[in-house]
Formats: sequence, structure tokens, C-alpha cells
Amino acid sequence: MTIPANLQRRPFLAPIGLVAITVTAGIVILIAAAWFLVTSTSTTVILVRHAPQMLGINGDDPPLSAEGEARAASLARLLGDTHLKSRVAAIYVSEKLRSRATAAPLAQMLGITPVVVDEDDARGLARRVLRDHPGETILIVGHANTLPAIVADLSGMADIPPVEPSDYATVYVVTVPRVGRAGVVRLRY
Repeated sequence: MTIPANLQRRPFLAPIGLVAITVTAGIVILIAAAWFLVTSTSTTVILVRHAPQMLGINGDDPPLSAEGEARAASLARLLGDTHLKSRVAAIYVSEKLRSRATAAPLAQMLGITPVVVDEDDARGLARRVLRDHPGETILIVGHANTLPAIVADLSGMADIPPVEPSDYATVYVVTVPRVGRAGVVRLRY
């Protein structure tokens, strides 16, 4: 029995075809992965404690002191550059007057209405910020007892040190990439 010539070549060409398909698929996957990494963005969340409040006035919800108003103005100068492409896109505050007043100068400068949230729901706030603001820069004005929990929920890190009651200068910057691990920087202003 004689095998036709065109059938004799097929077994020889089949491995070459499989290699070509595999290489092409690998190139497509590499291009897709590179595109994904280049276009992926990080969400940056800046967290500060409210500025100092007046003591002994208005019980549980006092207004800012003169020092607190100066610190709120300083925060607005620090984060209020309207010429930047990645400026603060949203501001989250607690329902307390001191939190809202700390964010007010920056909110006015940027033309943003702060979102008032429940100060006791750190996990819900972290999820909301990451869900609603991918790739944006967000400011959260919280309290000494809430900031570490919010930072931990945003970053996935458990060892966030507490904020001392007398500390109004600590700033956390949490960068949450779409792919990979979050980073936390602790600053003072």
C-alpha cells in the first residue's frame, strides 16, 4: 500500500503548527498582561485626624479652636492644588463638627461637598472608598480612635499604631493598587 505524499507530511508539520500556536498564544498573553499592568491604577487615600477643637465647649461636639482652624487652613494649602491632575476627588468626614470643619477649607477650595459617613464603620468606609473611587485620590478626616482601623482595612495591614490623643499632625497615605499589595506611609504636617 502506498501512502499519498500529502498525508506523509502532516505528522511532520503538526508539531511545528502546535509550536506556532503556543508561541502566538504566549505573545498575546504577554501583551495583555503588559497592557493590564500599564493601565492599572492605584487609589490613594489620605487620612488625617480632625484638627484641635475647643475644650469645654458644646459638650461632645465642640468647634475647632484657633489652632484647629489654622491647621485646617494648612491642610487646604497642602492638598488644595487645583492644577494637579490627581488632586483630591472626594472628601469623607464623620458627622462630628470638628471633622467637618477640618475638611471645610479644602472642600471649598476644590468645590467638593464632603460625604458624611458613620465613624464607627471603618470596614464599610474602606470598601466604599475603594469601590466608588478607583484610581482617584481621596481624603478621609477621622478621629484618633478610628484612623488606625480605617488604615488597616484599606491596606490589609494589622499593625497600624494607635494615634495618641494629643496627636493632630499624623497623616496616613495609603496607596491601594488594582493589582498587588497596598502601601502605607505615615507623615506629619
